Amino acid sequence: MKRRLPLVGLATVLLALASAAALFLLGAFGGDSFSDPASARCNHPLVTFGATQARGDHQEIAVHFTCARAVLAGTLTLPDDAKPHPAVVWVNGSGEASRLTYEGAPLVRALVGAGIAVLSYDKRGVGESQGECCPGDSGHFNLLAADVDGAVNALRSRSDVDSEKIGLLGVSEAGWIVPVAAVRAPVAFTALVDGPTVTHGEEHLYSHLTGEEGGDPSGLSRQEIARRLEEAGPSGFDPTPFLKQMAVPGLWLYGGQDLSQPTSEDVAILNRLKAGGKDFTVIVFPHAGHGLLDVPATDPRALPTVVRWIRKTVKSRL
Repeated sequence: MKRRLPLVGLATVLLALASAAALFLLGAFGGDSFSDPASARCNHPLVTFGATQARGDHQEIAVHFTCARAVLAGTLTLPDDAKPHPAVVWVNGSGEASRLTYEGAPLVRALVGAGIAVLSYDKRGVGESQGECCPGDSGHFNLLAADVDGAVNALRSRSDVDSEKIGLLGVSEAGWIVPVAAVRAPVAFTALVDGPTVTHGEEHLYSHLTGEEGGDPSGLSRQEIARRLEEAGPSGFDPTPFLKQMAVPGLWLYGGQDLSQPTSEDVAILNRLKAGGKDFTVIVFPHAGHGLLDVPATDPRALPTVVRWIRKTVKSRL
């Protein structure tokens, strides 16, 4: 006799499956109020830098660069010396995310303290940045990837940044943005925290089944959720073709108890790519949830792990 799901759990599962199907149709056939063309690029952005502001132990410079008819505004934070520095472009997660600052973000302070410059900007349509937010929340990443590439190209124009040691560092939704950006405008490395490698539809279904998004938990076991993900299959945006094209070192950090995206499935994808020769490092903190770089973090070891890996990676490129 087959075990029957409680009505509440069944309703949650059906809602999650319907949501994932809707996301797939939306990604395949459009339906958003904004345009997200696959041709979006930002190889030669119009860039302006403000005056250097000395802050004692670091420097800050206002940055504006234009990508796909929108001016993006951000801050470049540098160590307090004149030599060319390795640098990262920070790639935001989902929603209306604004730039990270030295005063407000331990991540920026840790990287700058390690000799690494950080460019962080207000997401398209947020804060001082123009454009419309937030295409990524509906599974569209071309414009967001173009903005990332625009930031990289802005950094390449500076004498105090080592143009051969610019990488991408992002969180959560950035897992879909960074591989696109890294393929279209190659960088020295990528580092992702809580970043999915499954499709957009699979992540959406998972987060609904766990109750992290869109309602109460389904009550299903992790094994049963994994089975339902396999049954549903991939849908919406798939980062795998871009991951296969990446030719630089990559870091992925995950929490073993993440309810927002399926760590086990993400790691399985990355392990297959590693077996094929990719220089990917994957680290799972078994008891941590989503938000490894949050304040407070779900595991305090995540931030120093990111900084150490980036320092080691840029030193290897001497």
